[in-house]
Amino acid sequence: MTASQPNIHMIMNRILEIIEEAGETVMEIYRTDFEARTKSDSSPVTEADLAAEAIITPALEALLPNVPVVAEEAAAEGRIPEVSDGYFWLVDPVDGTKEFLNRNDEFTVNIALLHNRQPVLGAVLAPALDTLYWGIVDEKAWKRTGQNPPEEISVRSEQPEGITLAASRRHGDPALLEKFLAGRPLKEVRNAGSSLKFCLVACGEADLYPRFGPTCEWDTAAGHAVLQAAGGRITLEDGKTPFTYAKRKDFLNPHFIAWGGIK
Repeated sequence: MTASQPNIHMIMNRILEIIEEAGETVMEIYRTDFEARTKSDSSPVTEADLAAEAIITPALEALLPNVPVVAEEAAAEGRIPEVSDGYFWLVDPVDGTKEFLNRNDEFTVNIALLHNRQPVLGAVLAPALDTLYWGIVDEKAWKRTGQNPPEEISVRSEQPEGITLAASRRHGDPALLEKFLAGRPLKEVRNAGSSLKFCLVACGEADLYPRFGPTCEWDTAAGHAVLQAAGGRITLEDGKTPFTYAKRKDFLNPHFIAWGGIK
């Protein structure tokens, strides 16, 4: 790819085809008695992770031949291309592998295109929920459930009755969370797995998603793209510093806060 702006809408349309194909393969495995193994970082991986990545990576390489692909399972094996301020892809073939193993349906397939260390576009597919979210930053975000027509989504403004918080089922520091919420009325906590928490905020079903636990860039990029396209943002823990990508060679994220329409 040259330094000129690619055809974002053409790319987005193709991404939706790729992610749906990967999602179908993930669901075929999900319906079987699949097995899991443990990676060197002690996290689980299944054949669904590997099969989805085997579909997504070559498809992205064919779509934009000169744009590197950073994908979770390849990265776990040490196959990480050099990336910086240029275009690159971040792929999580199955985000929420523990949700996949527990068969609670809250796992996602994630694809995002980055440029200048920020998301350009992204798609999040929850195949077991038959729900797809996607967004083009500085344009719009959409959601499609089943065979229904896509609907535009956006974050909501602050609600007088209090904050609805999107939270992980397994991660987080209660003390940090209590400190963060000091002085803010809490109406409800919505637990969700994987990158679906970003999508809850993007749809206006939650107001904030503070993450005080470990994540990698492929965990956040697609959800970040959807949220930002829907009018939200992500900052570091201070609520001010922008959240960026290609930060470190290991692609680990610091703590962050995903914001809806709250200022």
